[in-house]
Amino acid sequence: MKKFRFSLANQIFIGLILGVIIGGIFYGSETAQGFLQPFGDLFLRLIKMIVVPIVLSSIIVAIAGVGDLKSVGKLGGKSLTYFIGMTLVAIAVGLIAGNVFQPGAGINMDSLEKGDISSYVETNEDQDGKSIADTLLHIVPTNPLQAMVEGDMLAVIFFAVVFGLGIAAIGEKGKPVLRFFEGMANAMFYVTNLFMRYAPIGVFALIGVTISKYGFTSLIPLGKLALTVYGTMFFFVIVVLGLMAKIVGFNIFKLLNMIKEELILAFSTSSSETVLPRIMDKMEQAGAPKHIATFVIPTGYSFNLDGSVLYQAIASLFIAQMFDIHLSIGQQILLMLVLMVTSKGMAGVPGVSFVVLLATFSTIGLPAEGLAFIAGIDRILDMGRTAVNVVGNSLAAIVVAKWEGQFNPPAEDEIVEQAI
Repeated sequence: MKKFRFSLANQIFIGLILGVIIGGIFYGSETAQGFLQPFGDLFLRLIKMIVVPIVLSSIIVAIAGVGDLKSVGKLGGKSLTYFIGMTLVAIAVGLIAGNVFQPGAGINMDSLEKGDISSYVETNEDQDGKSIADTLLHIVPTNPLQAMVEGDMLAVIFFAVVFGLGIAAIGEKGKPVLRFFEGMANAMFYVTNLFMRYAPIGVFALIGVTISKYGFTSLIPLGKLALTVYGTMFFFVIVVLGLMAKIVGFNIFKLLNMIKEELILAFSTSSSETVLPRIMDKMEQAGAPKHIATFVIPTGYSFNLDGSVLYQAIASLFIAQMFDIHLSIGQQILLMLVLMVTSKGMAGVPGVSFVVLLATFSTIGLPAEGLAFIAGIDRILDMGRTAVNVVGNSLAAIVVAKWEGQFNPPAEDEIVEQAI
């Protein structure tokens, strides 16, 4: 008889269930929210503290190991090609689901509560003057230390790639610097595993606050939207990503089993950052070379947000249907292209899904105030799209590794051992 192990995944899942129960019991209690919030915030702060050092050191080590500008450029080109293709597929799936299920049709707007979207409007106004050229220039940091302090991940990745190439170019002279960053990367992975022991408490607190603040009743008027979003996301992961995994000779269920605790964590916290270090480590264990896993996954968190763009497509159609605005096929194709560009151009912007929608609505004539109706359940929908983003980026590392002909999976028994 196989001995039951109380794994981290089980602990996190129990924390999630207990958080839902406590949140339901103390629904509307600001005292309970005030008590739980610091425990959740502590976990998020612990993880955010190590994200920049671990991404910086891992990419420097990986790129220095490759040591060839042509190879790095080839890897970047393939990654970007995959990201763009999968983003278009995700938007198309969202638009098809929105047209088929019509989640906004027949909604009585008087029965819906409005949320405050003023902060998103201000953020969108700040972004309005930026062109694609400005966005690309922003990737190159004038001050790498400032980019690290601000957590500007694209700028950190760019600096790490350039610095890694520099270490490789100077050969033996760069070995001491490389060993320093290797030590930093190993230390940060150890610290990550240490902090993850606190994850069940963090998950319990964060989900408890979410449920006690919004409750289950907030889903009832917008139940059709929530069901459409979650149903479409489930379809996208199992069928679309499953098909992509099958094409490259991998099994989507094996992938989901490998990253199950990270998925529960990402779902509970609505934060991709909480699982970034462990996802890079697990994809390396799955067979993606270190230089591919540590480059593709952090970059994908800015350029390959499958769950987010899928949700944005459905939300756009939901608001159009709610206001009885007919969008032609041409307008929906325009919507698809605009979402593709804006979702890439605003990577790292706080509340990115709402900001992207606000930027998109003006181009196709949808009322921005419609977003106020779905603001109340956005956190609950955000949990799902964050989990889909994690699956999409995990698979991206495997796809690019296969594309490069460098995928080297461990023996089957080793995979089982890693997943337990």
